[in-house]
Amino acid sequence: MKDFLRNNGVLILIIAVLLSLIVAVSSALLGGFADPFSNLLGVLTTPIRSGINSVVTWAEDRYTAMFRQSELEAEYEQLKKDYAQLEQTLREAQQAIEENERYRNLLGLKEARPELEFTEATVTATVTAVGATNWDSTLTISQGSSAGLEVNQAVIDEYGNLVGLIDEVGANWARVMTVIDSDLELGGLVARTDSTALLEGNFELMAQGKLRLSYLPENSEFMTGDQVLTSGLSGLYPAGLVVGYIEEVRTDPSGMTRYAVVTPEADLQNLRQVFVITNFAATQ
Repeated sequence: MKDFLRNNGVLILIIAVLLSLIVAVSSALLGGFADPFSNLLGVLTTPIRSGINSVVTWAEDRYTAMFRQSELEAEYEQLKKDYAQLEQTLREAQQAIEENERYRNLLGLKEARPELEFTEATVTATVTAVGATNWDSTLTISQGSSAGLEVNQAVIDEYGNLVGLIDEVGANWARVMTVIDSDLELGGLVARTDSTALLEGNFELMAQGKLRLSYLPENSEFMTGDQVLTSGLSGLYPAGLVVGYIEEVRTDPSGMTRYAVVTPEADLQNLRQVFVITNFAATQ
């Protein structure tokens, strides 16, 4: 080997120089194209780099999707909470509007009927239960003897329509016998004719949400739509409270007397608040 290098060293040097010149000239002539060795290396490594890049891109996309899904789920849960809170706020606002309307109506009633006195402090009682059966029609309210409530006091809605009479009282509650209860009896007055009669509950009519005006005077004519008020003759409740309107006039099965079917003006099925008249001045 030593002899070969010694005898051919000059030739080998010349060949190496020529190869270097050829590579340099090739690079210059190719104008930026890769030399054969670089090209071979690129051919071998490109698929590997491409595979690695694909894996990295897939992993990045997967991570981004998972992270974004978590963000979307969190946003969705927050939106549900915000929506529920908004609904609650709207409900409270609507309740406040309705309550303000009831107070405005009550204020108008108190100005129109200064002889009436109402429960102290809140002036209102909340309806806590509705107990309508085949045998009675009652309401339970959230005020009782501690607020000055007593049996036979009149209960009205915010428009001054008669709801019923208190028939049982507890410390912080009371039961109201509504105007259609079969045990109800009170004096009635037909406003148009100024005729007095007896308002009373009736089993059959109670099921229809109505009551009876009995013992109609024979010399008076009554019409559908005639307004029926409380007469106040007993002194237990004030006169002039609206009870309802005559729906029709019928003849008693005996054929001897007439009676009227009365539809209450108060919405007995949808009452939320009522007002109790604790005292009143008798009117002449």
